[in-house]
Amino acid sequence: MRVDMFRRPEVSGQFSYLAVPQGRVIPEEATNTDWEAMMQDVELSSSDAEAIGMQADDAERQIGDKGYAITSITSLREGG
Repeated sequence: MRVDMFRRPEVSGQFSYLAVPQGRVIPEEATNTDWEAMMQDVELSSSDAEAIGMQADDAERQIGDKGYAITSITSLREGG
């Protein structure tokens, strides 16, 4: 699956990440003026988890459920 990646700064120099299917806009419920474009047209795969800021299988599940994927506060507390 190809996605566009966004990020926003959080505490302690960490970032939250948002994945949206390639070419789609950020859904209204996830719209936040703090999101900055990070990468476009990226292949979502497990080998790219570090580069995209989230696990591909979790991102794919979230996209299937709600149309986008976002990192959880728990993953930020655990260090990614």
